[in-house]
Amino acid sequence: MDLFSPVTLGDLELANRVVMAPLTRMRSGASGVPGDLVVEHYAQRAGVGLIITEGTYPRFESQGFVGQPGIVTDEQVAGWRRVAEAVHARGGRIVMQLMHAGRVTHPDVNGGRRVEAPSAIAIDAAGHTEQGKQAYPVPHALTVEEAREVRDDFVAAARRAVEAGLDGVEVHGANGYLLHEFLSPASNQRDDVYGGSPEARARFVVEVVTAVTEAVGAGKVGLRISPEHNIQGALETDRDDVRATYGTLIDALRPLGLAYLSVLHAEPAGELVQELRRRFDGPLIANSGFGTVTTRAEAVELIEAAHAEAVAVGRAVLANPDLVERWAGEHPENEPNPATFYAAGAEGYTDYPTLQLSQS
Repeated sequence: MDLFSPVTLGDLELANRVVMAPLTRMRSGASGVPGDLVVEHYAQRAGVGLIITEGTYPRFESQGFVGQPGIVTDEQVAGWRRVAEAVHARGGRIVMQLMHAGRVTHPDVNGGRRVEAPSAIAIDAAGHTEQGKQAYPVPHALTVEEAREVRDDFVAAARRAVEAGLDGVEVHGANGYLLHEFLSPASNQRDDVYGGSPEARARFVVEVVTAVTEAVGAGKVGLRISPEHNIQGALETDRDDVRATYGTLIDALRPLGLAYLSVLHAEPAGELVQELRRRFDGPLIANSGFGTVTTRAEAVELIEAAHAEAVAVGRAVLANPDLVERWAGEHPENEPNPATFYAAGAEGYTDYPTLQLSQS
């Protein structure tokens, strides 16, 4: 097994094991419709084995960022269809990450709508809105009935993504957003069917993933989690509770036969991630993620040591549209420019140079 060999994840047949991690880039304007720039950005990166799109909102309340794309309106579906066609035209594979921001948003971001969460606990932080930086508000605690409406919107979004021609969907259960908020005892202080015990905190995520799977087929569905990430107030500091919560989650999902499990964790080869992988009994996409940039050496080692079936790479793919070619030939890489990560326009988005191999 090596990083540049093909691999199959459910229905997804990948040419190599380099996966483009979901990267929020805020280039879809007020309408949330991916336009020419977004089409070009993803098409440029079709050489990776699999593209996972930036987090895309499945309902208006769930929009977490200004300029974030959605999959709610017909216009958004049409925009994503163009993206999928462009990636497929270059031989690539692409799945859509479905992301409900939960309490990590503001009415000045989501069109004046309420902010939804498992419990009415605000994050002690501020977010970027149309009116500048503002403190996050105390969210509305979803009722059981409302939570099931959210589940149904995930399902509708998954159907729309597949209808738009994407190869599948990734359910976002990580990074402190809504589904992760249900998993964390810090953000979920409910005492009903969706809170209290590790089993109850995992239940809503199980229901969402199961319903999405029933709608579009398990071979087209992945799940991303980030246990112990301790980000955006979704704290998970008790290893026993983490193991109980995520173990319950994975045990409940194993029979579905999902395409993959993507785990963002500082130690992808460590005990926790590898235990979850064994319990999942399916393909693992490893992502060492936020703390450090994933290097070629690390990605190669994760695959050669059989710690994962594929590796999610963020900033290196962002700065190198032809990253697989560069890594395969051990060529130098472009450096990413963080000042343009969350900007508008082509700079730092579609203008990173590709490798100009000298002609002999």
